[in-house]
Amino acid sequence: MAEQNTSPLSTIRTAVAGVGGYAGGELARLLLNHPRLAQSKPLFLGRVADDSSAGSVPLESLHPQLALGAGQTLPPVRAFDWKLVEDMGIEAVFLALPHETSREWAPQWLERGIKVIDLSGAWRLQHEVNRKVYKLTDENPALAASLQAEAVFGAPELHRKEIATARLVANPGCYSTSIILALYPLIQAGILDLDHGIISDSKSGISGAGKAATAKTHFMYGADNLSAYNVFGHRHTGELLEQLGITTAQIQFTPHLLPIPRGILSTIYARLGSSTDPAQIQQIYNAFYATSPMVRVHQTPALPQIQHIVKTNYCDIGFELAPDGKRLVIVSCLDNLLKGASGQAVQNLNIMCGWNEEEGLL
Repeated sequence: MAEQNTSPLSTIRTAVAGVGGYAGGELARLLLNHPRLAQSKPLFLGRVADDSSAGSVPLESLHPQLALGAGQTLPPVRAFDWKLVEDMGIEAVFLALPHETSREWAPQWLERGIKVIDLSGAWRLQHEVNRKVYKLTDENPALAASLQAEAVFGAPELHRKEIATARLVANPGCYSTSIILALYPLIQAGILDLDHGIISDSKSGISGAGKAATAKTHFMYGADNLSAYNVFGHRHTGELLEQLGITTAQIQFTPHLLPIPRGILSTIYARLGSSTDPAQIQQIYNAFYATSPMVRVHQTPALPQIQHIVKTNYCDIGFELAPDGKRLVIVSCLDNLLKGASGQAVQNLNIMCGWNEEEGLL
């Protein structure tokens, strides 16, 4: 079992800012059914409620799939109000907001002693050269720099100890989670020929682009199609470089849009520094993820498939090694809305509270 805090909380009062999107809907579902939060339902905050004459809208109107039967009601989505936040005693907030909004809002929540789990890219990147892809601006650059240095990259399998005591957790991107978890154990073991280069051919369902339709995500473009995009400039590339400790010359990450609602499959091509056998690769993965309940390592030559991870919080990893013992193909699969977003955010909350990290996710 994963490492736990010494004094776990019994429960915690949570809020979700930005509950209207796909990830927000999944986050609401997970929190509403979390066994630790049964007596302390989340406060849901959303822009749609700002325009309501009553200052709130039913959660079911945004996410009908969450509706309860027998006349039961869900907590409404409320217009944002600091007094409401304070009156409800909120202790942790999930920011499921645009990057620039999260960059602006996170310091305000932290100033009030509220822990932040941010699902955007606002706080993921420590190096300015990588962060500039988000075009962020800071009203107080010194404060932002201080918080950026404090922010913990929320990959539990890599930073579990730091997450447990963090005030600001930057939830990883969906593509980057699939690639980092596949490569990190091998890079740490020092068995890859990094200078030969790594190729990650990654494919995602359309929900990864968010709820607002664009010219490339509406049905007529996405259906019966497969397309590559942002070949040399995807915003998750910086996460790969910083977390894996590699350079742009050592990896080529190419994202593709799949005509399916959700799920990511990354096929990763690498070369080993010296010839080895599949048993050594298997042992590296098995040992590294022995205490990580949300990663399932397949026994080679079995490879993961999207259909097996959809609507779960698992990242499935498998590999095959060529007969020459040097050419390696790794396949990593996850649900972009769960392990790639909301599920991983709840996993981080569990760790911050000292609970088993898989609680509410199985």
